[in-house]
Amino acid sequence: MLTPDKLERINFLAKKSKQEGLSTEEAQEQKQLREEYLKNVRSSFQNRLHSLKIIDPEGNDVTPQKLKESKKSQNNIKH
Repeated sequence: MLTPDKLERINFLAKKSKQEGLSTEEAQEQKQLREEYLKNVRSSFQNRLHSLKIIDPEGNDVTPQKLKESKKSQNNIKH
């Protein structure tokens, strides 16, 4: 997860970009912070998906095969 300071900096740079524009260094920093933020969001979402198990009303596991395979490959990477 990103620190509150980094999130604050992302918001500051976005606001500054809209109001007055960014220097080359600030634009590069903004790009790097956004990439880090998106990487974090994607990782969090993927972890959330891997914790899902879909059960139908009859109690059968109907989790899509693609998700099951993704869970297996993720577990193999972690171990």
